[in-house]
Amino acid sequence: MPAHISRSSRRLLVLLASLPAAVLLLGTLYMLGSTYLEHSPRGLWQGMEWAAETLTTTGYGADARWHSSLMTLFVIVAQFLGLFLVFMIFPVYVLPYFEERFESRLPRALPEMGGRVLFYRYGPAVDSLIEELQRVRVPFVVLEEEEALARSLRERGYEVVYGCIGEDPAVLAGVESARALVTNADDHADASFIMMAREQGYPGEIYALAENPLHRAPMMRVGATAVYTPSHILGAALAARASARISPRVEGLQQLGERVGMADFRVYRDSPLAGRRLGELGMRRNHGVTVIGQWHGGHFETAAGPETRIEAGGILVTVGAHDNLTKVERLAAPIHRAGPIIVAGYGTVGRKVAEMLRDAGETTIVIDERPESGVDVVGNVLEHDTLERARVREASAVVLALSNDSAGVFATAVVRDYAPEMPLIARVNRAPNVARLYQAGADFALSVGQVAGQILAYHLLGEHAVAVEQRLKCARMGAGTMAGLHPWRAQVRERTGAAVVAVERDKNVYVEFDDDFRVGPDDVLFVCGTGTSLDSYLRVFQAAPAEPPR
Repeated sequence: MPAHISRSSRRLLVLLASLPAAVLLLGTLYMLGSTYLEHSPRGLWQGMEWAAETLTTTGYGADARWHSSLMTLFVIVAQFLGLFLVFMIFPVYVLPYFEERFESRLPRALPEMGGRVLFYRYGPAVDSLIEELQRVRVPFVVLEEEEALARSLRERGYEVVYGCIGEDPAVLAGVESARALVTNADDHADASFIMMAREQGYPGEIYALAENPLHRAPMMRVGATAVYTPSHILGAALAARASARISPRVEGLQQLGERVGMADFRVYRDSPLAGRRLGELGMRRNHGVTVIGQWHGGHFETAAGPETRIEAGGILVTVGAHDNLTKVERLAAPIHRAGPIIVAGYGTVGRKVAEMLRDAGETTIVIDERPESGVDVVGNVLEHDTLERARVREASAVVLALSNDSAGVFATAVVRDYAPEMPLIARVNRAPNVARLYQAGADFALSVGQVAGQILAYHLLGEHAVAVEQRLKCARMGAGTMAGLHPWRAQVRERTGAAVVAVERDKNVYVEFDDDFRVGPDDVLFVCGTGTSLDSYLRVFQAAPAEPPR
């Protein structure tokens, strides 16, 4: 049979050949049975007529009486065979044939690639990047080898080319004019794609998303511009979120000395802080602490001014004298920062999280259903017995590194119910499921698509298009145009998004200011905020970073 005939056409040809054969076989058997068992001879054409009537369930007419039990059994089997063929023919043979005739054909050659980004194989790791390309109107094409997935992407409005580079290398014709290539298959297929693209004459950048870090060097050798392992980067990001030793919550805070600290408070719904504005609460005036911002729904929002509302269920980030922070504990529950870090799931991501935490000196307890080296508690994280053996209520954080998003959502709800005050960090495969993790109770959730999207968008678009999280910093600033102004009444927060938390004067550090206090030209201000808000502060108040004391 010619190779160019489609699968559904081959099925239909087999059907057309097998039906006459079935009629002839059953007709012959019926003729022989009528002659030797019923002693009522029938000719071949009569036998074939009976077989056709039986297989199509249209009836027998006058020839519907049999006396031999063996003949009756044969007729019964033939009747059931007819029913089976009727129900099988249409969905298996006929409908696929007509669907293939009428559905649109997938393109099997690349379009004009000038200015376009080509993705080789679609997956969760490129979801976020495709969204960013659509946002900034950068055209792209997906080269997909799985037909069902290619049709699904086409229905979503993506420009798709269906083809297998291993069987038809000509599908890459024209790739040399593409803006960039991103390969997202398994590591062996990635290497083949990179080599074939270079052989085709493509001179530009090729970014590969690898599964195994050991394959980075070989891929670079065969022509990749850069090779990334999103799963390992995701593990590092989750570990950094769980441990302040890996990435300090507020970089530079140690410069303030022992008088000033930072605390995280979870704001429960029955807390007197929940739902109220900073202007109403007067946190600086009444409690002597500065609210830097709050984590809510996985995003950090800097406190923008007195109208900023404190969200119930959010995590408030505050800076102030230790005594004042202790007072605020009466209004909101402190986040427990002592104890081991629990890692549930010991796959690729879980291993990386546990490895980084242990290298940082954190006490880590790993939960997994399979007993193997590195697993401390064998069991199901959905069971309270497993959580008790892992001492989850004593932990400083729980990292859910489960490979299945549905299991991750349910595990988040179970752990949140078991330990309501526990910081809960979760990995996700597909970015659309991040919202479900937050709804189930996660404090921070991150998908491999977000990680890969951030990396690739930085290179392809020249910007941090997908922010994983905003890091807080505390920087020493010169007085600038703040000289002569009150640190808390110059609308610093409203104008820049940053906040002045302390002033250093004559080797003394002040964290509370009376009404007559004014910034001197030689004072050093400690300003807390994100990198963006600190840059804004430097511009607005014409300040310059101050050298740290020796």
